[in-house]
Amino acid sequence: MSVTIGDKAPAFDLPTDTTSKWGGQLNLADLKGQTVVLYFYPKDSTPGCTTEGNDFTELHAEFEKAGAVVVGASKDSVKRHDNFKAKQGFPFTLVSDEDGVLCEAYGVWVLKKNYGREYMGIERSTFIIDGTGKITHEWRKIRVKGHVQMVLEAVQSL
Repeated sequence: MSVTIGDKAPAFDLPTDTTSKWGGQLNLADLKGQTVVLYFYPKDSTPGCTTEGNDFTELHAEFEKAGAVVVGASKDSVKRHDNFKAKQGFPFTLVSDEDGVLCEAYGVWVLKKNYGREYMGIERSTFIIDGTGKITHEWRKIRVKGHVQMVLEAVQSL
């Protein structure tokens, strides 16, 4: 399954890092009426994922000023999210999609190829969901450098 611009965002109800203001569980319905930046990343504590998280942290106040909630998602456990978030000081919520249901719903669990090796993994992707629950923007197969700034500009244009 996959989603695209204009689709209703697939609902989710997933465990979060334990320091999340959502009390350890986040349901998309809890964010109704708000703009949501949902970004998928491959793995906690890896170079690209750390850079992306730090970029969202650097611009976090700007996202909040624009009325957006940033949520990161990967298949890592809550414990790994807790460690990653604490080490990096991320001010936003990380959801744990260990079963991959959310990744499948958004079409980001894909066959990847690296140095002649094929494997399944998360395709780095970002979605903006408006207050009515519709997807207004999507980025797939993204490169980290400059990406978060583009997402912020899209949020500010809503």
